[in-house]
Amino acid sequence: MSTEKSSRQSLLFPLSMPIFGKQNFFRMRYLAVAPLFFMLLVGPSSGFAQDFSVYEKKQFVQGSGVLPYRILLPKNFDAEKKYPLILFLHGSGERGNDNEKQLTHGGELFLRDSIRENYPAIVVFPQCAEKSSWARIEVTGEWGNRTFTFFKKAKPTQEMVLLEGLIEELKKNYKLKKNQMYVGGLSMGGFGTFELVNRNPGMFSAAFPICGGANPAIAGRLDRADWWVFHGGADDVVPPQYSTQMVEALEAKGARVRYSLYPAVKHNSWDYAFQEPDLLPWLFSKSRLR
Repeated sequence: MSTEKSSRQSLLFPLSMPIFGKQNFFRMRYLAVAPLFFMLLVGPSSGFAQDFSVYEKKQFVQGSGVLPYRILLPKNFDAEKKYPLILFLHGSGERGNDNEKQLTHGGELFLRDSIRENYPAIVVFPQCAEKSSWARIEVTGEWGNRTFTFFKKAKPTQEMVLLEGLIEELKKNYKLKKNQMYVGGLSMGGFGTFELVNRNPGMFSAAFPICGGANPAIAGRLDRADWWVFHGGADDVVPPQYSTQMVEALEAKGARVRYSLYPAVKHNSWDYAFQEPDLLPWLFSKSRLR
């Protein structure tokens, strides 16, 4: 069993703490600072207005189903070259069919000149329909005290079926590096990240779910990918226990896992994940499936 540990420390509080008495260290970030000060310190986030026109608008059609998506090609794209693929799955607040809202969180990250120059890849943001989801999950309880039920086996949602169809179409239309296919997502998209890897074991080299979760019983189907899991310790929308239990289950299967748990952060842990300087270097270093 091995857990990757990040060498990066908090900008303000350089401290890592063990959890549950384990020898493995879950990275704890005490970012007890005002949100405005934090944003001034680390720079603009996806919350600021951005020009996303460089993401081309497209639709994937399969039968009666339609999946809108935005695609960002590398600078100086060469159709004869092979590129890594990054899929990013949005949360429930960005559902719809406008083919725009799914870029709200994360869209800015992949537009950064430093990212596009150093990590050329084909980046795709699909958009889930308003009343659907990436994974079939049951939620009970009141807001702030909710319980999530994750199934080991469940019929895929329509959006998941369309997403898998889109991946196959991307493979046909572009030269993709099959040993550098990555997926990440936040909240509902974090659930979807686990679900997509579960349904396609061996397809993805690395995955980065943010404030999500899944059924620990599926961990044996996920261990060929490398994982960096993110969650806010004060999340009152998706309790952090759902990420923690997945990290523990993946470790038990011998998977390579990093876990960033930000104690004072609520549901917006993606703001902190996107500011991790190691995220893209880590992601693109994963080029071989075990």
